Amino acid sequence: MPAATKILVIDDELSIRRLLKVSLKSQGYEIIEAINGQEGIQQAAMSRPELIILDLGLPDMDGHKVLKSIREWATMPIIVLTVKGSETDKVALLDAGANDYLTKPFSVPELLARIRVALRITSTESSPLFKNGDLEIDFAGHVVKLKGVEIKLTATEYNLLSLLAKNAGKLMTQRQLLKEIWGIAAIEHSHYLRIYVAQLRRKLEADSSRPKLIITEPGVGYRLNIQ
Repeated sequence: MPAATKILVIDDELSIRRLLKVSLKSQGYEIIEAINGQEGIQQAAMSRPELIILDLGLPDMDGHKVLKSIREWATMPIIVLTVKGSETDKVALLDAGANDYLTKPFSVPELLARIRVALRITSTESSPLFKNGDLEIDFAGHVVKLKGVEIKLTATEYNLLSLLAKNAGKLMTQRQLLKEIWGIAAIEHSHYLRIYVAQLRRKLEADSSRPKLIITEPGVGYRLNIQ
């Protein structure tokens, strides 16, 4: 029998840890708990969990510092729980290395869905072939197909789509996308993204005015929806 997926919960609230422990164990996950930032960093290093749920409001150190410390050496998905919901806060978290976030209070079904997406990203990152609904991308051959038919994309359209696909389900900030595709000098030019996302939607979406594949989170960034 394969070992259960380990999830580290870093949260000082006993009620939250109990809720998560019961909910996650019922789905077959193994739960490791840490009640503060320092213990969380230690557990992340010692237990090597496949995913971390991190509360930003910790008693001993700022959750952003915990995130930064773990990200210095670890690549496992990190989902942040935060009471802050502003666009600036969300962008800062994602740019700092969080894979996703939930604003408190959150629903357990939504958290479970985010966990499944994050773990799926990790398991498919290195695959040369991406499949998602009717969309197929051959990263080695730079070939994109929709319902089995090859779709012609420009180099920039392909680069944007492949970056979103390699992070499918993850919310990518405008800054992250601009930096990766056009370089650091372009991070203030968000109109580049609007133009190329619109072009991709016209080629890939059944109805580009009601996109179901490339989703916008206003003021934050874009997510390629797992279907």
